[in-house]
Amino acid sequence: MCRVLILNLSDQFKFQKINHFAMATDKQNVLFIISDQHRYDHMGCSGNSVVKTPILDKFSSESVHFTEAFSCGAMCMPTRASLMTGLYPNTHGVRSNGMILSEKIPTLTDTLVKHGYYTAAFGKLHLQYNVAPWFDGFPSAESFLGWTSQPERMPVHDNFPIPYYGFQEVEMCLGHGACLTGHYLNWLEERAPHLAGNMRERWRDMDNFFGVFTEHKIPAKLYSSAYVAERTIAFLERHAQGEYGDTPFYLHCGFPDPHQPCFPPGKYRTMYKEKDMELPPNFNNLENLRDHPYLGQFINVMPGAMLRETTEEEVKKFIAYTYGIVTLMDLHIGEILKAIDRLGYRDNTITIYTSDHGDLMGEHGMLFKGPSHGMGVFHIPMIWRVPDCKPAVSEALITQVDYPVTLMNMVGIKKRQLPEMQGMNMLPVLQSPNDSSVEPRNCVLIENDEEVGRLNVRLRHLVTKEYKLTMYEGYPHHGDLFDRKSDPYEMNNLWYDKKLKDLRFQLVNQLFQECLKNQSRLPKRIAGT
Repeated sequence: MCRVLILNLSDQFKFQKINHFAMATDKQNVLFIISDQHRYDHMGCSGNSVVKTPILDKFSSESVHFTEAFSCGAMCMPTRASLMTGLYPNTHGVRSNGMILSEKIPTLTDTLVKHGYYTAAFGKLHLQYNVAPWFDGFPSAESFLGWTSQPERMPVHDNFPIPYYGFQEVEMCLGHGACLTGHYLNWLEERAPHLAGNMRERWRDMDNFFGVFTEHKIPAKLYSSAYVAERTIAFLERHAQGEYGDTPFYLHCGFPDPHQPCFPPGKYRTMYKEKDMELPPNFNNLENLRDHPYLGQFINVMPGAMLRETTEEEVKKFIAYTYGIVTLMDLHIGEILKAIDRLGYRDNTITIYTSDHGDLMGEHGMLFKGPSHGMGVFHIPMIWRVPDCKPAVSEALITQVDYPVTLMNMVGIKKRQLPEMQGMNMLPVLQSPNDSSVEPRNCVLIENDEEVGRLNVRLRHLVTKEYKLTMYEGYPHHGDLFDRKSDPYEMNNLWYDKKLKDLRFQLVNQLFQECLKNQSRLPKRIAGT
């Protein structure tokens, strides 16, 4: 028996006891694998001939591989909250990093638990803020301070709140690269106390966390991706041994990589040669971006990992290190998929691989993410391996808000039993991936708010199969309009082309309609006729 938090539409909570062993034993299991800041084009199966991702390539060949998958935002927390809720950032409220997803909003896992699933998460979640808060009185279970220097301020370690957004079991990995904490740091302490001590020392300077590279001596076998794989496989083995009865599982596997600071362990550091890395074709476009009416003012002024100017030497090293990290992560994903096969879960488990967002990776002369029209931030991997669905490559547009509603339709949860969601059901596409007539989307909306220090930035993007439009708050006479087919690197802004004024109007109107349609309708009206 397990106590589960259930939310009705009037925002009133109640606790309800669920007997898992009597419910939904014929439902499919779900393995959701998510990485952090992994660009779509950093896989062999997406056309990259340099980076080695044999596991993801094979997985793609067994799956429906979406080539037109996009994040619904530019930063970690808004996109991860959308994957959990099926809501756009303006609706679930996590508009920017440094916030907390409200526990009053029903999550995918809340609903699955209600329908008989056991839910567990290993690795990165990032549903609450992790850096130092500006205000007291808003504790975060994922704060670096709570896990390192000031545990008395945060509900962590033995006081970690369970259930956590519908997860009944959590082992967390917080941070990136060589700056990590959470349950992972405890795991590392047991195996190599001196390495754990070095990591705690690194937390004394937050520049280690926000930097491009942070050196360390952690071997590959103790690196964070090894931890995530080990704990994920341990859960699968416990489940196979019957420790959870015959309850189906929803298993979240969150890798903190390849997000910077980037410094691959062991042989993966030298696997790719910096001199052999190619710069993106628009690398030298930084000077044009400095003249951008809106974006120019934010280059190199936003704290943290946003719109950071780079150099040719640095970006080549960053690409080489990122490739090394991706190849190591690919290896550990392979271990998890082997466990799925070994334990007999292959034919009754839906397996998804995706990422929260990408990285500029030298596009327009910059690294990282933030308020930008750079496509590398928004174009993400999205691969579904579904029993009874034939492998295929799909060009259907899909976004992160589509994930929860699609999954719940797939496991047989009826529409009237679902919480309110804004995504579209992509199950028809998974069943007929080569039939364009079943594609529910003709565009994707991307919301991009940044609230950092005194900066309040708001952008909206519209992606169609042919074009990408970006509009900026307070700049009604400027936008960025790119032809995705003829100008994939976004070098020629068509906004001012008088011959295309009708196209511009059409796309601006389409963006406006998407914003209207997906504006929050919560909380629900509770009185009147």
